[in-house]
Amino acid sequence: MKLMRVGTVGAERPALLDEAGVLRDLSGLVPDIDGALLADDGTLARLGAAAASGELPPLDAAGLRTGPPLARIGKIVCIGLNYHDHARETGATPPEEPILFMKAPDTVVGPEDTVLVPRGSVKTDWEVELAVVIGRRARYLESDAQARAAVAGYAVAHDVSERAFQIERGGQWDKGKNCETFNPLGPWLVTADEVPDPQALGLRLWVNGDLKQDGTTAEQIFPVAEVVRYVSQFMTLHPGDIINTGTPAGVAMGHPDPKPYLRAGDVVELEIDGLGRQRQPLRDA
Repeated sequence: MKLMRVGTVGAERPALLDEAGVLRDLSGLVPDIDGALLADDGTLARLGAAAASGELPPLDAAGLRTGPPLARIGKIVCIGLNYHDHARETGATPPEEPILFMKAPDTVVGPEDTVLVPRGSVKTDWEVELAVVIGRRARYLESDAQARAAVAGYAVAHDVSERAFQIERGGQWDKGKNCETFNPLGPWLVTADEVPDPQALGLRLWVNGDLKQDGTTAEQIFPVAEVVRYVSQFMTLHPGDIINTGTPAGVAMGHPDPKPYLRAGDVVELEIDGLGRQRQPLRDA
């Protein structure tokens, strides 16, 4: 299933994009798309059956905002430097273990919402990423099979980053990762059954129409299942948590000088095979 949330900020309603590309209203069956729903196999099965039967009422998508496909996100765990090609372009040694950092849930916006360039920013950068959405409590997982069973689905994430804040201002990466609007998510939460191999997905990103990133999850240093298993050794993952799994080569930081960092007026578009497409205009905060 392709689960969605549509409507104005703070008043989104649950929806589903059916196999024919018709937007369907789920608000008569569930209050929202959140961790509680993702952990409820029975309700998810009923949604699937309703979608297959064609009984769900259609929604007019014209002029309707697409919000983040998940409400009440618990935490966002991010994996740094997780693509071989990205490590090569930045001159970094591939890590022996996954690099973890966190993003606050309030960085999440819709896939076509405006991204704000922070005040004082000179190095706002783009990063297309595969987001893994957790659907089962995951604690000290022992195998890749257990990790895969904990995944409810996948989505497109834009891990916007301010490199000067991240790298040059001291402390941890958090200052460059948690600025307002720095995690567009969606348009869909695609359930795991529709993504048979998360290591075979193409990821692409354009800035003002120019292709900047064109990678594949096959380049991940730590595959999805290993990432989920690994993270569960250090923290408990709950339904509705998200893991952003890293970005391929092509970020602004990896370009020769002068590096083409983002500015107000730019437009970023990004997509992942089968998971949909995003488009964000940028303006100053």
